[in-house]
Amino acid sequence: MTTDILPESSQDDVLAQADAWLDAGDKVALATVVRTWGSSPRPIGSQLAINADGRFAGSVSGGCIEGAVITEALETMEDGKPRKLEFGVSDAMAWEVGLACGGEIEVFVEKLDA
Repeated sequence: MTTDILPESSQDDVLAQADAWLDAGDKVALATVVRTWGSSPRPIGSQLAINADGRFAGSVSGGCIEGAVITEALETMEDGKPRKLEFGVSDAMAWEVGLACGGEIEVFVEKLDA
């Protein structure tokens, strides 16, 4: 999997990259943080655009959560079905999975069309 990472990109940058991939004929999915509880590295509205080659721009969390979101996004591109992903961890496991102080995060993943 190749990565084009724009980690601190604005929402406009993420959407512009998604649009560029669509214009190039790529399949694209968009992941958006829709709910958080407790600690979350990214606020509600944060987005991650992913293309079928596994390239991505933006961020919804970090750690293994981002990897899981990318995997689900690739499946969404194939079957066209949106997904609501929920992640939650105890404080003890928080650092391992990228939620610095525990908490929960909900991410909505959808396929984009040109």
